[in-house]
Amino acid sequence: MAGVSTPAMAAAVANAGALGSLGVGGTDAGGARTMIAAVRAASRRSLNVNVFCHRPVRPDAALASAWIDRLRPLFDNFGAEPPAALAEIYRSFVEDDDMLAALIETKPKVVSFHFGLPSAQRMAALREAGIVLIGTATNLREAQLLEAAGVQAVVAQGYEAGGHRGVFDPDAPDDQLGTLALTRVLVRALDVPVIAAGGIMDGAGIAAALRLGAAAAQLGTAFVGCHESLADAGYRQALGSPAVHHTVMTRAISGRPARCLANRFTTLGAGVSDRDIPAYPIAYDAGKRLNAAAKARGEAGYGAQWAGQGAPLCRALPAGALVAALRAELKASR
Repeated sequence: MAGVSTPAMAAAVANAGALGSLGVGGTDAGGARTMIAAVRAASRRSLNVNVFCHRPVRPDAALASAWIDRLRPLFDNFGAEPPAALAEIYRSFVEDDDMLAALIETKPKVVSFHFGLPSAQRMAALREAGIVLIGTATNLREAQLLEAAGVQAVVAQGYEAGGHRGVFDPDAPDDQLGTLALTRVLVRALDVPVIAAGGIMDGAGIAAALRLGAAAAQLGTAFVGCHESLADAGYRQALGSPAVHHTVMTRAISGRPARCLANRFTTLGAGVSDRDIPAYPIAYDAGKRLNAAAKARGEAGYGAQWAGQGAPLCRALPAGALVAALRAELKASR
């Protein structure tokens, strides 16, 4: 939930008895330290910090230039200049020594990985700091790699999940396993706990995951509409509109497959081949600039409005109140 998760949300979730999480994939080590400190000022409970472990970008100037040219008419429509070039706006944890140092220094209870794994040396350093390690898998092979690398739990991310797919290789075939099937496959195959994620929005969904053998459930979209979320007005409005019933997996916004509410950007992406889109996060540089230009003219349809297929069940509550509701619903479903 990098971009919408906040220290206030993580602290409220933690204080309500769940594991609060911070997505720091969109910030640097200094930003991560500031966010972790803000959580700790509001809560003494455990915290998960999630980092992105994507392959560092191999720049392709021709591809980036062609992508800018494709988006140029849209920038023109909003009276804005497209960027002259695109940058790698987010640094991968696999090569970010400053972020590693920040996590070892601040020692969150949990660090979770998305898009793959860092090196064995980085994982060892985190373990030596007493940090619990969790990784996201979208199929059995990824889960086995995570287990072999020494994570203490695996998140089973189903295809219905909102936001970025946790696939290790975005260009490899994707079996698109749903949360329930993937959870059951991993529970039977792994010796570490499995955490179900994707499409789970209420206590009944959590109960279903637990009955399949999951040790826990991870919810993201359920918290996007919370008061503490950084979701902007257009995003929140879309969550309360008919668009909430239509989500699309697209690369066009960021360069990696991600599930988004159907909007103008996903419509654009539907007509573009994956090979014509720059890699993550190069494409995201263009996407964020286009969204800023559109928002300046009152158009919210180019935002990264990440949401899973359970989005119609989203509730606009304080995060602590949502955790309390989930607990009550889970109790009633058992």
